[in-house]
Amino acid sequence: MNRLKTVSIPFLTSILNSYSQIFFSNNRIFAIILLIVSFFDVYAGLSGVIAVLITNGAASLIGFNKKNICAGFYGFNSLLVGLGIGITYQFTIEFFILLIFASLLTLLFTIMLEGVIGKYGLPFLSVSFLLGIWMVMLAAREFSSLAISERGVFTMNEMYTMGGISLVRIYNWFTNLNLHESIVFYFRSLGAIFFQYHLFAGVLIAIGILIYSRIAFVLSLIGFYAAYLFYQLLGADINAIGYTYIGFNFILTAIATGGLFIIPSRYSFLWVLLLTPLIAVIATSTGMFLSILQLSVLSLPFNIIVLLFLYVLKFRERGHMKPEVVGAQQYSPEKNLYTQQNYLNRFNPSFPVHLSLPFWGNYIVTQGHNGEYSHQGDWENAWDFEIVDEKGNTFKNEGRFREDYYCFNKPVLAPADGWVEDIHNGIDDNEIGEINLDQNWGNTIIIKHNEQLFSKISHIKKGSFKVEKGSYVKKGNILAYCGNSGRSQVPHIHFQVQKEAFIGSSTIDYPFATYILGKNNHIELKSFDRPEKDEIVSNIVKNDALEKAFHFIPGQKINLHLISPEKKEGKITWSVHVDLYNNTYLLCKISNAKAYFRDTGDIFYFTHFEGNKNSLLFYFYLGAYKVPKGAYKNMTIEDHYPLSALNNPILIWLQDFLAPFYIFLDTKFTLSFESINETLSGSEIKFLSNAQVSSGKKINKKICFEFLIKNNTIDSFTIFEKDKHILVRWAE
Repeated sequence: MNRLKTVSIPFLTSILNSYSQIFFSNNRIFAIILLIVSFFDVYAGLSGVIAVLITNGAASLIGFNKKNICAGFYGFNSLLVGLGIGITYQFTIEFFILLIFASLLTLLFTIMLEGVIGKYGLPFLSVSFLLGIWMVMLAAREFSSLAISERGVFTMNEMYTMGGISLVRIYNWFTNLNLHESIVFYFRSLGAIFFQYHLFAGVLIAIGILIYSRIAFVLSLIGFYAAYLFYQLLGADINAIGYTYIGFNFILTAIATGGLFIIPSRYSFLWVLLLTPLIAVIATSTGMFLSILQLSVLSLPFNIIVLLFLYVLKFRERGHMKPEVVGAQQYSPEKNLYTQQNYLNRFNPSFPVHLSLPFWGNYIVTQGHNGEYSHQGDWENAWDFEIVDEKGNTFKNEGRFREDYYCFNKPVLAPADGWVEDIHNGIDDNEIGEINLDQNWGNTIIIKHNEQLFSKISHIKKGSFKVEKGSYVKKGNILAYCGNSGRSQVPHIHFQVQKEAFIGSSTIDYPFATYILGKNNHIELKSFDRPEKDEIVSNIVKNDALEKAFHFIPGQKINLHLISPEKKEGKITWSVHVDLYNNTYLLCKISNAKAYFRDTGDIFYFTHFEGNKNSLLFYFYLGAYKVPKGAYKNMTIEDHYPLSALNNPILIWLQDFLAPFYIFLDTKFTLSFESINETLSGSEIKFLSNAQVSSGKKINKKICFEFLIKNNTIDSFTIFEKDKHILVRWAE
């Protein structure tokens, strides 16, 4: 039974996804609607299903990627070929033979294009459909055993045969609606994607698009009506949009370039308007050439424009957010937008190297950016750090000697992994109050983090270097010790980031990834920020208990003991996995839910969730969304979930329509430490977290969590939602 379930579910999923992938979707409801629409012509629908079965079966038998088969990547082009020839020819044995080999040919084209186009990071779209159906149509003219179908000539009779008088009445009602011609053309254009040319098919597809994606639905309207107005403006044949295969090109291109391969935004919507006339030009010009062979342009304009646009964007040198190409495809414009916004806010890919402070313990910023002493002009983006005591002094005694300064001879650390690019050593440390103007930077080390990112630390103690030029260092390794060499009156650490490798290079504005800011008995975790003058800062001091509790290793099994509100108890097991792209995640076998996470060493993050949102794993994802590896009283951690994570359907639907232009919802995460106790067996830590959804000042939903860390593991976590709570204990 389990074996049958394991095989049948992916098999059915691959069929449904082959339908929804035509609109770049993996939505099951949408797929079922499209499947129904394809059977408005029974034989065409049957041909489509057979084509998918042959293609997916052959792909599996040959040994192609199972994930791609299940996602429908190989099936949707053959589906279109099956629908196209199924509605053209009579369903006979001869036709069935042709369908088999047409499906195989399309599969081969798909695999070839996956390699040829895919190596440029581009989607193969429906190019293999075009190649497959054009070749079959041309060859079929020489196959005398094939008969052209007469279906569609007597529409009413066919409707009556399919659904009786009720279906005929529905069809007549739609046909007789007093609709503007543009609305009729819009629905006909949608139906034409599945080779169905009446309103009812288009209406169902439009409903499916609306269920699948509100942004995609809006884009379909924008793309179509931009084309409609353009045709009227230039005096072109407006009927070409509604009564040929041209109209759907504008719809598919708008969805693809406005929200699927490009992050939805005002820039992507603008480009939809700019690309629409180009589609019209290509549709008209290619149609003239193909008419010589008596072939339709089908989806050729859509393929040309989308591939051309995505390829050209790869050559940009600036303005990469206008518009922004999708990084990790979610197969939903909303998910692409919300996930990308969340990722940008949390991890800021503009700063790919995550720098930490180059020291241990608490230091005060004695000079920050645009400093009053020396951080000016080309060198304005730099910091000076010193150690300060409780009284605000940076030295003991009278401060007349280097050794009186707390930071003198203290370790200087590597801010990130990299190669030691250069070391300047041998410069004597100054006596207090003296300055070496001839050797301005003093003893200095430069570390290369990537081709255009270097960090420089200066005024280091003479002869204190622990690394050599050319050696590789890891973040946190001791490089040398703080000194007073060069243009330095008192011992301090000078730190800056630059694009070039030489000493004296101009600085760039580059933040520290994470650090602790202590201010007025309040502790704050800063992310991708820049310490300011007189602020006391430090790296996160790791707590062993938190470090071990949130250190999940691939292959690890986590056994949970669940106590429900009704006093029912159950056992759940999670496992830790890593995918082909080295992304680590927790998997719940019962719900098949996945919670992806990232461990930066200082902070544990959940980055993405897939699956059942009623599962226990989803609540764990919410409660432990961002956990620092250091425990601090009086510190509150804040973060934000993707908008689609928690919101109720009505609110998120409203937000979806406005999302490319305005965000009115907020999904906020907070964490605070309630108690930190040291015991003989280690730390015992309790922290509280909250997941909250709000619109403006109104809180729409709130879930609270309590985590207890004991014996270097998560002892329990409790979920509080409305009037119920669920206790979960970690089992041995």
